[in-house]
Amino acid sequence: MNKSNLRALLTPIVLALAIVLGMMINRFLPDRGQMSVAAGVYPQMGNKLDVILGMIQHSYVDTVNMTELIENSIPIILNDLDPHTIYIPAKDMQRANEGIIGNFGGVGVQFYKYLDTVTVVKVVPGGPSEKAGILDGDRIIRVGDSVVAGVNKNTDQIMAMMRGEFGSKVDLTIVRRGEPKPIKKTVTRGSIPVKSVDVAYMLNDTTGYLKTNTFGMVTYMEFMNAMESLKQAGMKKIIIDLRENEGGVLETAIKMINEFLDADKLILYTQGNARARMDFTSNGQGRYKDIRVDVLISEFSASASEIFAGAIQDNDRGLIIGRRSFGKGLVQEQRPLSDGSAVRLTVARYYTPSGRSIQKPYDQGKEKYYSDIYNRMMHGEFSQRDSITFDENLKYQTVGGRTVYGGGGIMPDVFVPADTTGATRYLAAVTRTQFLYDYTFDFMDRHRNEMKDLKDYKAIQRYLKQFDLVNEMANYAARRGLKRNDKEIKESYQILRTRIEAYIGRHALDDIGFYPIIGQIDNTLQEAIKQ
Repeated sequence: MNKSNLRALLTPIVLALAIVLGMMINRFLPDRGQMSVAAGVYPQMGNKLDVILGMIQHSYVDTVNMTELIENSIPIILNDLDPHTIYIPAKDMQRANEGIIGNFGGVGVQFYKYLDTVTVVKVVPGGPSEKAGILDGDRIIRVGDSVVAGVNKNTDQIMAMMRGEFGSKVDLTIVRRGEPKPIKKTVTRGSIPVKSVDVAYMLNDTTGYLKTNTFGMVTYMEFMNAMESLKQAGMKKIIIDLRENEGGVLETAIKMINEFLDADKLILYTQGNARARMDFTSNGQGRYKDIRVDVLISEFSASASEIFAGAIQDNDRGLIIGRRSFGKGLVQEQRPLSDGSAVRLTVARYYTPSGRSIQKPYDQGKEKYYSDIYNRMMHGEFSQRDSITFDENLKYQTVGGRTVYGGGGIMPDVFVPADTTGATRYLAAVTRTQFLYDYTFDFMDRHRNEMKDLKDYKAIQRYLKQFDLVNEMANYAARRGLKRNDKEIKESYQILRTRIEAYIGRHALDDIGFYPIIGQIDNTLQEAIKQ
């Protein structure tokens, strides 16, 4: 069959499947009455589709896997909608929901594939692997009956082998320093938390810092626990870091924003073609209404992160610091389908309290939509605020009368350009090849016993002063094939040294050992501390 005939055959099928999908989605609409005008059309179209599908199933020249045909066609149907309406096959639902639900079934280790060997970076405290006797630094050479050392398996494949139903068992065969033979450990899989608040600590006597990577079902609880801890430590101001946070559950963002606002303050409103306007306002019961709050954003802060930043900005509650956010102002609902799959369907736009829609245009296709960040960089936006042009027709006012703009992301109150100080080709190469990270892992492996009693990042940095870390790393990278460039190493010295210390801090103490060190060269964070 030539391409023309094949296209002629598939086109009516795809169109028909679109109608079927619409019927399936309609079953899960919260208000069926709103769809009554179109209800009389669906049976006629459904019958036509049944006929076409029946033709294929019973009369087509070859055997057709109808389930596979539909699975492959649904993403094509959704492709011409907005970029955030997606289909999630049943096989992918568990992974898709992990960040939202906040847990998964697994063995409880962070691992890194170092020199083709799966090496335990960190054992989750109190988790299944710790109970089974797995230690930081152990090499996993076999999962069940499958060899994972020295074989061509990527991280996702190995992770899938370790995950499974709560209560199920898996044998891990490990190699440990000082032990002459491999050791087999049987691990009973448990509920492993997916942490959404990466870290929370005091920057100084009065300023707290909290970084969250998503807005999931358990994020609010993590957030409140972290905030209470910081308050007990003397916090008078909080810097909330939403850089690279791509969003999540709308209700979680609303609950977090509510903690900072007086009563009856508009947080946002939503509205769609089939949805009447719905306002979300603060209830006045927030615990941190008197705490100064500033928010860090970047070009990868999206959705719920932008809702949070927009509500703080439009209510003149605090400063937004960083660079223009992504520009996602659409609300999705996850609609389950009968086979365990789901559609995340865009049902409304959200608007910040001033009335802004911050959704950037998507009418020229997904490729251009997602390349917008690259185009911003090439246009100079990452380095110059003045390179951004605003549409005067999309001008709005905060409650205090400040001018803000809609049409594509949240523009910060304090613009901080991307820091290019110390950027060299050598720095890019040692980062791209992961030799810098590999060196820190190798260092930790050799000094693990000496560092086991170091309790905070300050102790780690004091310990590391005795080592010529940058020079050692450069020699390590040279042995792995990256030629030294002493001139560029000198130019990038401070960045290299700080990154090395931060990665070693993470190996030793997890994120609480990483962020306080890397923050020392984080110009956006340092600007926020000055405000």
